[in-house]
Amino acid sequence: MKITYSIIAPIYNEIDNLPELYRRVKEVMDSSGEPWELILVDDGSTDGSTDGIRALAEKDKTVRPVIFARNFGHQVAITAGWDYARGDAVVIIDADLQDPPEVILKLAKKWKEGYEVVYAVRGEREGETWFKKFTAAMFYRIIYSITDVKIPVDTGDFRLMDRKVVNVLKQMKERHRFPRGMSAWVGFKQIGVTYKRAARVAGVTKYPFKKMLRLALNAITGFSYFPLQVATYFGFISAGMSILAIPVVAILRLAGSHFFEGQTTTLVSVLFLGGVQLISLGILGEYIGRLYDEAKGRPLYIVRDAPEDQ
Repeated sequence: MKITYSIIAPIYNEIDNLPELYRRVKEVMDSSGEPWELILVDDGSTDGSTDGIRALAEKDKTVRPVIFARNFGHQVAITAGWDYARGDAVVIIDADLQDPPEVILKLAKKWKEGYEVVYAVRGEREGETWFKKFTAAMFYRIIYSITDVKIPVDTGDFRLMDRKVVNVLKQMKERHRFPRGMSAWVGFKQIGVTYKRAARVAGVTKYPFKKMLRLALNAITGFSYFPLQVATYFGFISAGMSILAIPVVAILRLAGSHFFEGQTTTLVSVLFLGGVQLISLGILGEYIGRLYDEAKGRPLYIVRDAPEDQ
């Protein structure tokens, strides 16, 4: 049977959310009257989610479990979902139900109008602290301003993509992944749909501040040379300051000033230049480390169990 919609939900320790996720997705997708499948990618869960996914798959054949051998990360789990999806339209959704399944039909409506990427724009965000909202807003706007690809602001991974878009994304095998940037990079006809992001139904967030920083780093280094350019700017600024300081120091010495005598000025200058050098080395090291990861050529993920009809 030809599948119209593939719904991908990465799962990591979401045992309390699984029954409600399945119920709401099934209710929404059955109302569409078109064939669909729910791909649950277990990203090394340790709370019983793996057994819960298998139980759902036993009960309903529209549920297709993809079980990782260990935790590989949310972005890689999305990639596995792309690999196993069979639908003409592929939807990525979070398992915590902050992305309401009911919005899928709104995304599908735009897809049927001819759009090939329909991304969900977060108009409101329930159940989140002001710090989370502030850092999220800053994250999206910084990424938008410094990356070479214009990634829509206030959007997460919740989106619908046409089969032709997914086929292109499957060819992109970089290890440090940023799916929302990748889907913007490929082009095609895109549009946003505004929705109200709900509060998490159960459990705790899987994206604390540390992981958000790592995601931001993946986005910046994956789609921009801006950090390398910053290192160059630092070099020019420090060199310019040194050139300007030479005649100033010479004039003050000739005038008999004691302002630049002693070790303090030397120490401050050395610390400043040393800091610039270490920052530049760190930026270079980040890019080189990513090249090293790519050169090893290891698989993005290892599957313990998965459907045979891929």
